[in-house]
Amino acid sequence: MAKHIAIFDTTLRDGEQSPGCSMNLSEKLLVAKQLEKLGVDVIEAGFAIASRGDFESVQAISKTLKHTKIASLARTTKKDIDCALDALEYALYPRLHTFIATSDLHMQYKLKSTPDQVLERAIDMVKYAKLRCHDIEFSAEDASRSNPIFLYKVLEGVIKAGATVINIPDTVGYTTPEEYYRLITGIREHVKMPDYVSISVHCHNDLGLAVANSLSAIRAGATQVEVTVNGIGERAGNAALEELVMSLRTRNDLYQVETRIDTTQIYPTSRLVSQVTGAKVARNKAIVGDNAFAHESGIHQHGVLANPETYEIMTPESIGLKKNRMILGKHSGRHAVKDRLVEMGYDLSELALDKVLEAFKSLADKKKSVDDRDLEALVEGTWLEKHRPFELCSYVINTGNEMRSTATVSIMASGERKESVAMGEGPVDAAFKALDSLVTHHGLLEDYQIQAITEGEDAQGEARVTLRFNQESVMVKA
Repeated sequence: MAKHIAIFDTTLRDGEQSPGCSMNLSEKLLVAKQLEKLGVDVIEAGFAIASRGDFESVQAISKTLKHTKIASLARTTKKDIDCALDALEYALYPRLHTFIATSDLHMQYKLKSTPDQVLERAIDMVKYAKLRCHDIEFSAEDASRSNPIFLYKVLEGVIKAGATVINIPDTVGYTTPEEYYRLITGIREHVKMPDYVSISVHCHNDLGLAVANSLSAIRAGATQVEVTVNGIGERAGNAALEELVMSLRTRNDLYQVETRIDTTQIYPTSRLVSQVTGAKVARNKAIVGDNAFAHESGIHQHGVLANPETYEIMTPESIGLKKNRMILGKHSGRHAVKDRLVEMGYDLSELALDKVLEAFKSLADKKKSVDDRDLEALVEGTWLEKHRPFELCSYVINTGNEMRSTATVSIMASGERKESVAMGEGPVDAAFKALDSLVTHHGLLEDYQIQAITEGEDAQGEARVTLRFNQESVMVKA
């Protein structure tokens, strides 16, 4: 049986500390319910003593959730611990998470305490918390920059005092996978701990290594990983839940561990957190970014259409997406365009497809991407080009508020190019008078409309013209 890795989600605590990501009570409840649906093992619901709002959030989540462990953070003081445990009173599975810094830098400049004082305080406060709560997690803040010998001493002391989980944070994202592997391995070799004690890791992403460090720690023997949805958190954020979980799933051959996460809930959870916090997910974000399952290159599109595994190492369905996306742009090829047209209901001959593809390439050079409405316009334009007796070659319009409008129009008719110049009461009137002199069928202009059919500065436009010939009205669009 594969080893179980517990997922400790701190989106509602560390994630919310990210600038601009604060959430109110109703939003925290909404996210907490979704995290339970996702299948996380532990939800850190807040830092109870930080504010009245945090206390109420921890309390409300404790009352609401029925299957997930609920944790509240607390410094190693009786006041903090009492506040956290009061907020957790209604939790079916409460966890007290207490911490103190163990690096020389933090002890000297932040705590202004000696190592002996820190050791004593850590042990005493874990003993105090144990009187009211069985499940105690102890975090050695800035563990990755701590003296290993002193760190071992603190961890062994809090385990004897009753800690059930020891957390080894890379608080400032300083370590590397190789160093972190050695640190976790050293703890396992030098710290006496019963089988029921778990080693947890909490990695920050200051150097972009949070997930890599967490995976390295798992290989070294860690059995709990602390993460946030979309990787939000202090400074550059935390290890991203979706990246860690999908790495373990996709490379199960390497890690051979399992989690309780329902991966089909990853994408909905990511979108919910993004909406609630207002923190947009980068388009190129691994797993949940808009481009994660999108393909524009013709070579890639051809491969994915033949077999998705050619360029996708996981399926979009596995994270809760319906399908991958073929982005039609200047790098796209014939296969992707044809596949999209078939999806849209068009059954074009190879000759017609050639014409559409030629028009598509011309348009794609001007636009970042070509959507379905663009394709519809291209197909209709190709059909009109095939069936119309006249082809517009060029037009020049001169108009202004102090001059009469003039239009110079040239067309191709029966293989012959013809040109005409006319004046009118406006640019449209002048253009139609010029056309009238070039064709044998003369009609009355009843209506003229022009509008954008796509968005942005590079939008395509559609013109609709209604002409009357004797008693019959004809509408033309282009």
